[in-house]
Amino acid sequence: MNSRKIQKEFIIDGMSCAACSAAVERVTRKIDGVFESDVNLTTNKMRIVFDASKVNDGMIIAKVQKAGFGCRQEESDEQKALSQRGTQNGVQNRAQGEGGDFFAKRLSLALSWVFGMLLMYASMGHMLRLPLPAIFDMHHYPSNFALLNLLCAVPILFLGRDFYLRGFKSLIHLNPNMDTLVALGSAAAFIYSLVLTFLIPLNADLVHGLYFEASAVVLVFVMTGKYLEQRSKEKTKSAIKALMALAPDTAVKVLNFGAAGERTEETDAHDIRPGDILLVKAGQRIPLDGKVLKGLSGVDESMLTGESLPVEKTEGSSVTGGTMNGSGVLYMQVTKTGGDTVLAKIIKFVEEAQGKKAPISKTADKVAGIFVPTVIGIALAAGILWAIAGADASFILRVCTSVLVIACPCALGLATPAAVMTGTGLGAANGILIRSGEALETAKHVDTVVLDKTGTVTEGKPSVRDVFCAEGIRREDALALAAAVENASSHPLAKAVTDAAAALHSGNAEEPAARFEIDSFENIAGKGISASVKSDIKFDAQPAVKSGVTAKSKEKSAEPVKVLAGNRLFMEENGIDCGIFEKEAQKASSEGAALVYLAADARLLALITVTDRLKAHSAEAVALMKKQGLHVILLTGDNKAAAEYTGNLIQADEVIAEVLPQDKARVIERLQNEGRKVMMTGDGINDAPALVQADVGAAIGNGSDIAVESGDIVLVKGDLRDAARAVKLSRMTIRTIKQNLFWAFFYNSIGIPLAAGLLYPAYGLLLSPMVGSFAMSLSSVFVVTNALRLRTKKL
Repeated sequence: MNSRKIQKEFIIDGMSCAACSAAVERVTRKIDGVFESDVNLTTNKMRIVFDASKVNDGMIIAKVQKAGFGCRQEESDEQKALSQRGTQNGVQNRAQGEGGDFFAKRLSLALSWVFGMLLMYASMGHMLRLPLPAIFDMHHYPSNFALLNLLCAVPILFLGRDFYLRGFKSLIHLNPNMDTLVALGSAAAFIYSLVLTFLIPLNADLVHGLYFEASAVVLVFVMTGKYLEQRSKEKTKSAIKALMALAPDTAVKVLNFGAAGERTEETDAHDIRPGDILLVKAGQRIPLDGKVLKGLSGVDESMLTGESLPVEKTEGSSVTGGTMNGSGVLYMQVTKTGGDTVLAKIIKFVEEAQGKKAPISKTADKVAGIFVPTVIGIALAAGILWAIAGADASFILRVCTSVLVIACPCALGLATPAAVMTGTGLGAANGILIRSGEALETAKHVDTVVLDKTGTVTEGKPSVRDVFCAEGIRREDALALAAAVENASSHPLAKAVTDAAAALHSGNAEEPAARFEIDSFENIAGKGISASVKSDIKFDAQPAVKSGVTAKSKEKSAEPVKVLAGNRLFMEENGIDCGIFEKEAQKASSEGAALVYLAADARLLALITVTDRLKAHSAEAVALMKKQGLHVILLTGDNKAAAEYTGNLIQADEVIAEVLPQDKARVIERLQNEGRKVMMTGDGINDAPALVQADVGAAIGNGSDIAVESGDIVLVKGDLRDAARAVKLSRMTIRTIKQNLFWAFFYNSIGIPLAAGLLYPAYGLLLSPMVGSFAMSLSSVFVVTNALRLRTKKL
């Protein structure tokens, strides 16, 4: 039978943690004929690739349901709305539907903390001599004391009941995880304490063996971790919604284009079809992908390529939906709509990258599959052996309970989250926002850092670097004149020139312009500006090399002078020779700088070079990364010359330029396929797919909201050095986690045999459940204290 390889998506219900998604992946991958199975915990979707000649939908659904989860097929592409707007509404509806569940979890967490604090006060307050009503005194009214503890513990167990349901369900399906450990330990502690509560009237000393607090407080900590995980998932969804918001809801449709009776009407972007003609005015977002039929403008494509400078669009040029039109007016013909647009593909790519991103297997989760059945086996074996030895039922019950209690996964369960919570707190104090413990753990293994250029390594906005002047022309005069004619333009290069001129006058942008009177002004899109200017600068009629300021009068000249500011082509079209700055122009161009020529009265006055400057600490950040043994790659959509120039300045190990968003993510994937652990650092919308594809995505905090929400780590201060510090923090945290896990397992390897009565025949030594509870508490205190040591570290 011929193999028919197909891909489908299924909705998975009932998942709550990475262990759940891992279990679904595990059971589906065991099906003969399944090639790939990736479960996205964020969207509760499973992407599965299988041989349709061997596997059908029913087999997949049955396997997942047998593992304890709900499963249903995702809608086919034909059933989905093809429009971006429809996709956006779908995401928003899902988010609204889950809002109530998120609020319920937050309320449950708050109540669990309230009852947890009450329980700790009731059970341990007497140790600190804290006041408690006499009727609850454990020495005089032990039964009342026990009932008070019980009443405080029961609400917490009820609020955390999902851990019992998931934990025991996983055990039944032979997929034990951390939920199973928590459920077993908490249940054993609670049941034993409950039994003692009923026996206290017969023996008041049993009140000292209660440990309701041990059964309940563990749930409070774990619930806190799950709440933080849920918040991270919600943030990821908001990133997708923000991407969808780039596409405008409406478009201006042109009817009878180029013919008599041509008119326009505003219509829903959802109703636009390929072939329709649209009008895009200055400052508007381009609704859909297409090609320009008429008009000339500069389009900001930074969301697509990361290029900080506008891209000139003329007749025949391709335009992309979601990009921003500049100062010109464009008539465009739509070529792609709905899911076929570049923006829609970027969004789909982000979702797919999330789906392929395998959940991190924490050390504790890996061990849990062996640890839990081992502990249960030891408890049962100890009970059987003592029964054979003739011990009574009370002794056997005591031994079995002691084994389960002392093996309660308090230390094991806290080993990772305690260190992660402390590590993330330390990061936050240093401007490093880490979204999840998974990101903190994964960053430890990073060996390659990929840096976006625009806005990450550089400032992300054009600024004047050099001003080369003809003989006799002063720098400040050239900048002042250029700023005067550029002042009315909204072009980013114009803004760079006016800012540079203002900087020479203590930030006052009006002062340079006040020296000139603009009689007329014309903005030639894609070329430059032509203006008629009355100036206090007098230009002689000598050749350009010798031209200059001959005198300064107190009044502006009576006759206006024609001033040009723009690119080389604009100058040459007006008969102006740019040869005197040939050497400077070639050097600046090779370094990725934009060139602005300035001429007056048919004479070339100056060459102004504009570039995207490095951020203050970029080179230092790369040095820190390399000191940690990290391989640094500069990855950008900018042109090769600009990228290599920047790469040399920061001493990057490798430079990859002229890369589109889809290709950025593919570059990350290629590096991962080579066995590298990759951290992607970026700030733009175009970086979102790569941020998600990377093992760790580090977003610049002052970058776009979409990039920030797509990142696993957010560098709040926008300081690239914090990316290196994040790796250092991760390594310190993982070291602490390993120390905690070592202690937890060492403690269990000693405590469990003692609880099982290994030394009882020879020395009469048998740990009671009360002692086991105390030892368990000490173990937890040690783990937390060791984790808190991270707070004393410097990054």
